[in-house]
Amino acid sequence: MKRYLDCTASDLEKMSKEEFLKAIAASEGRLIVCETIGKVQPMLGDISNAEFVAAMGADMIILNVFDVNNPEVNGLPKVEKSEIIREIKKLTGRKVGINLEPLEVGVESSVATDETWQLSSGRKATLENAIKAVEMGVDFIVLTGNPGIGVTNKAIVDTLKIYKENIGDKVVLVAGKMHAAGILSEAGENIITKKDIDEFIIAGADIVLMPAPGTVPGITMEYVRELVVHTHKAGKLTLTAIGTSQEGADTATIK
Repeated sequence: MKRYLDCTASDLEKMSKEEFLKAIAASEGRLIVCETIGKVQPMLGDISNAEFVAAMGADMIILNVFDVNNPEVNGLPKVEKSEIIREIKKLTGRKVGINLEPLEVGVESSVATDETWQLSSGRKATLENAIKAVEMGVDFIVLTGNPGIGVTNKAIVDTLKIYKENIGDKVVLVAGKMHAAGILSEAGENIITKKDIDEFIIAGADIVLMPAPGTVPGITMEYVRELVVHTHKAGKLTLTAIGTSQEGADTATIK
C-alpha cells in the first residue's frame, strides 16, 4: 500500500474505498484538501478552478454548491453533464468529492442566507442525490452545511445512517461542519463535540470534519487536539477545515 502522497493518478483511479482511507492515514496528516465552486468565473478564465487548485498543490478536491441535477463547472472542456466529475478527475489526477447538505424536518436556519447559498434540490443530502453523485464518479461525499442553510448535527447523523446502509461500500463519507451553518445553537464549541463525533462514527462516518483551530471563536488548538485524538482512538480520520474566509486575508495577516 502506498501513501496517498506517493500515488500516481493511475494508482488513485484503481483504489478501493478501504485502500483510499488507508492511503490517507499513511500520509500522516500531510494532505491538503481544497474546496472550489464550479459555477463561478474561474480564476484563470478558461481553466477550471479544480485544475487551478490541483496545480497549486491540492491533493483532493471538494466541489461546493455542486447540483447533481444541474452540474456546472466553468472552465472545463465541453463534456456531458454526467461526465463532469470524471473529466475533473482525468484532468487533475485527484480524488474528487462534493458537498451535500442534510436538513432536519421542522428546523429552519437562525439566519438568512443570500442567493449564492440558497439550497437547490440537487444539493440536498437525499439518497437519490447521493446515488447520482456516486454514478457520476465522486470518491467521497461531505455532509456539511453552507452559511445560513440550517444544517444540524442531528440531520448529518440521520443522513449518515441512510448513506451507510445504501452506498457505504461505494464512497467515503465525511461528516461535520466548518461553522454553525445557520444553527446558532451549534455555534462556537457546539459546532462539534465528542458526543457529536461518537454519533457520526456510529452512524457511518469514515472521516470527521471540524473547524481548524482559530477559524471560529471557541475552536482553540487545545479543543481541536482533544477532538482529533478522540476520533483517532475510534479508528477514524479527521479533516480540519478553513471554511470561514481566513484564506482570503493578505499574506502579512496570515503570517
